[in-house]
Amino acid sequence: MPHLTAAQWALAAAGAFCLGVAKAGLTGLSLLQVAIFAVLFGARASTGVVLPMLIVGDVCAVLAYHEHTQWQYVRRMLPPACIGVVIGALSMGQISDRVYRPLIGWTILGLAILQFVRMLRPYWFETVPHSHTFVWTIGLFVGVTTMMANAAGPPFSIYCLALSLPKMEIVGTIAWFFFIINSYKVPFSYALGLIGKGSLTLNATLVPAVLAGVLGGRWLVRRLPQRVFDLLLLGFAALAALRLIGIL
Repeated sequence: MPHLTAAQWALAAAGAFCLGVAKAGLTGLSLLQVAIFAVLFGARASTGVVLPMLIVGDVCAVLAYHEHTQWQYVRRMLPPACIGVVIGALSMGQISDRVYRPLIGWTILGLAILQFVRMLRPYWFETVPHSHTFVWTIGLFVGVTTMMANAAGPPFSIYCLALSLPKMEIVGTIAWFFFIINSYKVPFSYALGLIGKGSLTLNATLVPAVLAGVLGGRWLVRRLPQRVFDLLLLGFAALAALRLIGIL
């Protein structure tokens, strides 16, 4: 068990709560917990610390939203994402945070801007989200970023928004996709030494905060109008991207 001060425990609980809210549908908040746990444990080590809590949140989200899952989009995205996870696992330790964080940030910001333009002028990009090239580009990026930074929620959300899915279908599709991909990541994280007895003990301590976040997030998502939900996802993604770039 890591030795944390009271303030650090409070920060860890806040990060776990944000993780739960993100798993309930407001995926842009996922990068807030990424930043919190990176500060507490370091960018690389935090990926393994957070992974079991992510899976707990995924299980809750699957149980809550499984009837809304659009399996055709899950199946299309899994092959490139799985390849991206392998690339990310092989790359960990080869790319410094100083280079990698801004790269993720600029990519997410670009996707957010593209989707905002698409919301204003939908006829400009009618065929793009369904193209093989677009799916594989986003899928590879999602796989790499989820392995290296647990930061794939916003780009996958933007992909779902680009498909013009209703909010409950977005949440249900995200739930099953990330349950599968995060479970797939476990042996890679274990082999890299990122999951151990101490981190699992920490996870068990923080699980109640994750569950509280899922319940609070589910209550909020069900009451948000579709347009507000879409704009919140884009807004959180853009803010998180600016934070990764270093502007905020």
